[in-house]
Amino acid sequence: MAETVDEISIDWTNEDGEQQVRQIKKHVLTKGAWSTIMFAYEERNRQTGEFGPVKFRVGRYQKKNGRYLPHSKFNISSVKQAREIVAKLQEWMDEVEE
Repeated sequence: MAETVDEISIDWTNEDGEQQVRQIKKHVLTKGAWSTIMFAYEERNRQTGEFGPVKFRVGRYQKKNGRYLPHSKFNISSVKQAREIVAKLQEWMDEVEE
């Protein structure tokens, strides 16, 4: 487990040493006892062995006993879905600002 927000990663390697999740980008939204981080990542297809399309995740981490532990996550399964979320958020923000 990570001791700092900067050490948090969603890279994941299986017991055979093969990387299954490859983190591409990371952006820290909030730091502190509760931290929120966005990731862009790819997952390895178990049948082909190739990494698939880019996906996104927003994760919440809680610091306990000096280490950050994952608390919750929301996965966005495609660029298309991410664009829909961005468009809706923009629409709502525009309405609220009026």
